[in-house]
Amino acid sequence: MQFVRKSLFAAVLLSATALSTAMVSAETISGALTKAYQFNSSFNSARAGARATDENVAIAKSGYRPTITGTGQIGYSSNHNDPRIRSILSSPDSTRLTAGSFGVEIQQTLFDGFQTRNNVLAAEAQVQASFENLRNTEMDTLFNAAASYMDVIRDRRIAVLTEQNLEFLNEQARAARSRLEVGEGTRTDVAQADASRSAAVAQLAAARAQALNSAASYRQVVGEDPGNLKPASPLAKLLPKSADAAYALAESQHPAILSSQHLVDVAGFTVKSAEGTLLPSIVGSASVDRSYTSTSPGPASGDGYGTSASIGAQINIPIYQGGRASAQVRQSKEQLGQARINVDVTRDQVRQAVTSAWTSYTAARENVTAIRETVAATQLALNGVIEERNVGQRTTLDVLNAQQDVINAQISLANSERDVVVGSYAILSAIGALGVKRLGLQVVEYRPQEHYNAVKDKWFGLRTPDGR
Repeated sequence: MQFVRKSLFAAVLLSATALSTAMVSAETISGALTKAYQFNSSFNSARAGARATDENVAIAKSGYRPTITGTGQIGYSSNHNDPRIRSILSSPDSTRLTAGSFGVEIQQTLFDGFQTRNNVLAAEAQVQASFENLRNTEMDTLFNAAASYMDVIRDRRIAVLTEQNLEFLNEQARAARSRLEVGEGTRTDVAQADASRSAAVAQLAAARAQALNSAASYRQVVGEDPGNLKPASPLAKLLPKSADAAYALAESQHPAILSSQHLVDVAGFTVKSAEGTLLPSIVGSASVDRSYTSTSPGPASGDGYGTSASIGAQINIPIYQGGRASAQVRQSKEQLGQARINVDVTRDQVRQAVTSAWTSYTAARENVTAIRETVAATQLALNGVIEERNVGQRTTLDVLNAQQDVINAQISLANSERDVVVGSYAILSAIGALGVKRLGLQVVEYRPQEHYNAVKDKWFGLRTPDGR
């Protein structure tokens, strides 16, 4: 027992020394969240998707603008009076005609049943929905980073605890053999100690594998391997005071709810656009053409230039379209009804998420206090059982059972402390408040509105705002 205490003291001293030298470079949970915000591949993909959605507004606005088309053509023909002499192009009986023209045509939609107007409004509502979806992805990314951070800390701690448990059981197995050699123990004690030690070996292998898996998940979310991670605290000061307050905040600001409401607007404008196909449309047009004609052989007067111009308007009145337009109107109305129902579905999902996060956080916080007391009690009980075993009042099995109670309580404490921190982030995510501003992260905030403002009114240009 004295050897075990010395070993544990040495391990604690070594850990403290290593921690003091590495504290400067230790990663904090805020640093991990900042890296995830900047480098997470899924989040960057969502940003690119939002930028692509912005272009739908410029596409829809093109219906307001004219289209300009340049045209050009050239032709050559040869007429032979004697069809038997087709290879003699210079025959006086043959005539060659060269003609060409080029011009410019402009078309402008004057009225299209308000389709362009409603398409633009639908595209703008879709952009707003994409902004909210991007904010939702941001919350998911930050929450996953926080959860991965705490998973690494928990699993590394559990691996250390199981390693210490194995060292303790190795000492118990040696002690059981020593007592058997002096006639104070039995082979049953040795077998029980060996069985517990073997189980601890398997438990340690599983704990180390889980720690590696958590590190891999951390790298996927944050973008780099976890180094020395500092313990984190729950965001108690940022949380609502009650579950009812959390529900109210979630319904007013959660991006999933706001996105679904914008999608209702999209569906509503889509209905109006579909109805516009049943209305008349008017298109104005103007063109200018320059033509050239040359006849050879022939008099010089056969050559000439000509210029023509035209302007006009065309009106199209739909009478019957085979039922296609009517079906599209009915379909878009059903999609509008579905979008309205989806708002209620999303509200229910958000409310359930708030309830789950709030109850999990509350339970984990209460569990931490209770399990800490359990750890202290089981450790005290283990020490007592060991002393009683030494005087012959307890068996080796009693010691092994007491040690198992200690390791179980320590692992439960590691899980509960992780759940408290992650639960606080889960509540902020569930109410729609988990963002870089609320967390105070030292990072330049990505503003999707800037890209939207840069492209929504562009008339031409192939380069994106970032120069690609």
